[in-house]
Amino acid sequence: MQKKKKLLDIVRDKIRFKHYSYSTEKTYAHWIKHYILFHNKKHPVEMGKDEIESFLTFLATKKRVSPTTQNQVFAAIFLIWQYLFPMAKISKDPRSGVKRRHHILEKTLGCNIKIAAQKANSYKRVTSHIFRHSYATHLLQAGIDLRSIQEFLGHKSVETTMIYTHVVAEMNKIKLLSPLDF
Repeated sequence: MQKKKKLLDIVRDKIRFKHYSYSTEKTYAHWIKHYILFHNKKHPVEMGKDEIESFLTFLATKKRVSPTTQNQVFAAIFLIWQYLFPMAKISKDPRSGVKRRHHILEKTLGCNIKIAAQKANSYKRVTSHIFRHSYATHLLQAGIDLRSIQEFLGHKSVETTMIYTHVVAEMNKIKLLSPLDF
């Protein structure tokens, strides 16, 4: 009889399957664990929008984590709903007629992101597309090659993906030191 895997082990397997960096694996596991502990060890399958909002609001208002950290936390939590706990209901795609299991409604996701940003008193525009930009930037910082990122994001042209290189270059300028600065 095979022993049932623990949730965080399943998360780590999914992250490794998706070829995320080891630091991302550790970070996601850390935040997922804290998300579960914050809700008194309630299983994520029993939680939803309200629990996600309350945890992100707690981190933003009480712990004062940065917007980048909030994005990482959201991405970690989103991973468990999107990949590990798909919706029970099977829906019919209105365009293709194909029946499949969806993970989250696009309208609901956009509204939830907006509400979470407002509750966090974020004065910056926050959308799911911004998470996409953040993801691409983190991949570049982690040393993932441009062609792989192009494939992950579904860009037809590598020039589209190259837009993210200037952001990373600007961020890295801060870390550069002249030998005379030592």
